Amino acid sequence: MSYCEESCLPPESDSAFAERANAPARARAPIPHVLIKGAWIGALSIALGLCAGCTDKGAANLAMRPPVPVLVAKAVRRDVPNQLHEIGSVEAFAAVAIKARVEGNLDRIEFKEGDYVHQGQTLAVLDQRPFAAALALAQANVVHDQANADRARTDEQRNSYLLREGVGSRQQYDQSYADARSLSATVAADRAAVETARLNLQYTVIKAPIDGRTGNLGAHLGDLIKADADTAIVTINQIEPIYVAFSIPENQLAEVRRNMALRQLEVDATIPGDPGPAEHGVLAFIDNGVDKTTGTIELKGLFQNENRRLWPGQFVNATLTLNETPNAVLIPSEAIQNGQQGTFVYVVGADLKVASRPIVTGAVFAGETLIAKGLAAGETVVIDGQLLLTPGATVRIKDALGGGAGHAT
Repeated sequence: MSYCEESCLPPESDSAFAERANAPARARAPIPHVLIKGAWIGALSIALGLCAGCTDKGAANLAMRPPVPVLVAKAVRRDVPNQLHEIGSVEAFAAVAIKARVEGNLDRIEFKEGDYVHQGQTLAVLDQRPFAAALALAQANVVHDQANADRARTDEQRNSYLLREGVGSRQQYDQSYADARSLSATVAADRAAVETARLNLQYTVIKAPIDGRTGNLGAHLGDLIKADADTAIVTINQIEPIYVAFSIPENQLAEVRRNMALRQLEVDATIPGDPGPAEHGVLAFIDNGVDKTTGTIELKGLFQNENRRLWPGQFVNATLTLNETPNAVLIPSEAIQNGQQGTFVYVVGADLKVASRPIVTGAVFAGETLIAKGLAAGETVVIDGQLLLTPGATVRIKDALGGGAGHAT
């Protein structure tokens, strides 16, 4: 019954209303399945139409966007070194504390603090007068005792002749023989005393035992210098050659030793804040034990240091080259991006459209990153301008100064 028909009926009595209310409700007719399926098909068609419209609209918007200016670089293939990078400190090849061998007043200083001195160069001179006098005295004793020894030898020869002739006594001969031998020994001791006095006189002239750089002067003119004093007159550091000491984790020791058995390993040292090139040396020392407190082992590289750039006590960046990885693919590190799906790069195609390419990276070498998987040599990657890119976007390749467009090759 329609609403119109129902509204045109006369009002029913209370008893009729109660009777109709108590009557069993009529079962509603079920909705046909055909109608349900039709409704779902219609809704799905509308949704697909909306999605198709969005996709077409997004593609149209992407096509209408102007090309994005970017900087690009090509992936290259070359051999790269397998290296360990550590912080190292420079150590003198030898450090000699200069001390006096004899006691005396400091008479002359013949170098300046910080001078580079050579082996055998005179550094300082002590007062030589007492030692010259001692030498003269020792020489005089030699002359005196030599004369007595000559006389005793003559007496021995005379008493030996008299004893053979039967006119001399055995006692006289024995006494002269003993005196001659005793005075000969005295002369030998005197000569040794002369050598000692001569050495002491030579020790008053203090010379450099090695080539190297002098440090702070620990004594001044007129000071009484003690023999083998606690404080050195000066310390000389030998800096040609020189060591760079650094430590590596103990778990890398086996690889270092394995490569060291095959070839001489190279060590490079770069000086922080110095724009000059790295200094080149060779691995010369592996400590005989692992430090239990740190789990590291000390190594030393030997550098010729002919230009004297490396300085004792200086901190440097030490790089130990173990071997080389052949035919590795490298790209500039700034090309690498990180997203929700991992590491990727934007690759520029021949049509100047970019595609997002997932990659697996390796070690970093002087601003370049090794690509273990995902990129081939010769492909072009974006290194600047990635923030404005989406997959499929068109790019305009500019030069490093922001100049005109280029083409992907």
